[in-house]
Amino acid sequence: MHFYRMDIKKIFGSTLTVLGIIIVLFACAAFLSDGRTILGFSVNKYESIVPFLVGLVFLLSGISLLKNSQ
Repeated sequence: MHFYRMDIKKIFGSTLTVLGIIIVLFACAAFLSDGRTILGFSVNKYESIVPFLVGLVFLLSGISLLKNSQ
């Protein structure tokens, strides 16, 4: 049972890390797009701060889970 929980932590941490990287890259692309449509979303420079912060939280929590699951 102990090994099962460790595997779930690693899988969840990896998923959060990859999702965080994707969201941060989207936020960077939205920041550089100058209001053009990116993946169907029209995001200006100031609105791109929110996905960046969400992606950063996902990325850091995923890295923390991976680091502490050993």
